[in-house]
Amino acid sequence: MMTNLFSIFEPSSSLINLPLNWLSTFLGLMFIPYLFWISPSRWSLLWDKINLALHKEFSTILGPTQKSSTIIFVSLFSMIVFNNSLGLFPYIFTSSSHLAMTLALSLPLWLTFMIFGWVNHTQHMFAHLVPQGTPAVLMPFMVLIETISNVIRPGTLAVRLAANMMAGHLLLTLSGGTGPSLNSYLLTILILSQILLLLLESAVAVIQSYVFAVLSTLFASEIN
Repeated sequence: MMTNLFSIFEPSSSLINLPLNWLSTFLGLMFIPYLFWISPSRWSLLWDKINLALHKEFSTILGPTQKSSTIIFVSLFSMIVFNNSLGLFPYIFTSSSHLAMTLALSLPLWLTFMIFGWVNHTQHMFAHLVPQGTPAVLMPFMVLIETISNVIRPGTLAVRLAANMMAGHLLLTLSGGTGPSLNSYLLTILILSQILLLLLESAVAVIQSYVFAVLSTLFASEIN
């Protein structure tokens, strides 16, 4: 019996303690050996095509001088999509629905970009605070607005991913909790709606991983 609706997101339970629950974050590493088979499977070929498409898109965003950096963002996408997808299975802890996990991904990336940009491209970073064509009267306000929008970037990245993953799980839990009190006709409708919600959550898991990786790539492209 749940004492709280959000208890489904607690990283500890009576069966699995806290450290082992968070280790589910690294379940995606189990898929790496498939990439080294002599004869690749269809899933490996499909994943290679996805990685190649992401590499081309991230290379376009970063420009020709930072093409080698795409491996960071492709790996970031892979890690998040594995965590989001595995979290849809029963009894697997969804670490990407916690701000502790999403902030641990977005904050170090943002800090790295900012330190590199301000140390190596100081004038460019100062110029980025004032958009081209801004009237002189509005420049102080634009600097303030751009500074605030820049500072909250890691928070918005983290909250967007965690909130989207948590919202879908809550919706599935709320709708599934009404099952025991329904008759057979309504129960059939509930099961069909749960399947549709699960398909929607699968799409959200991929889309949010892609959004997180693309926005991180855009932040990196602004420092050069």
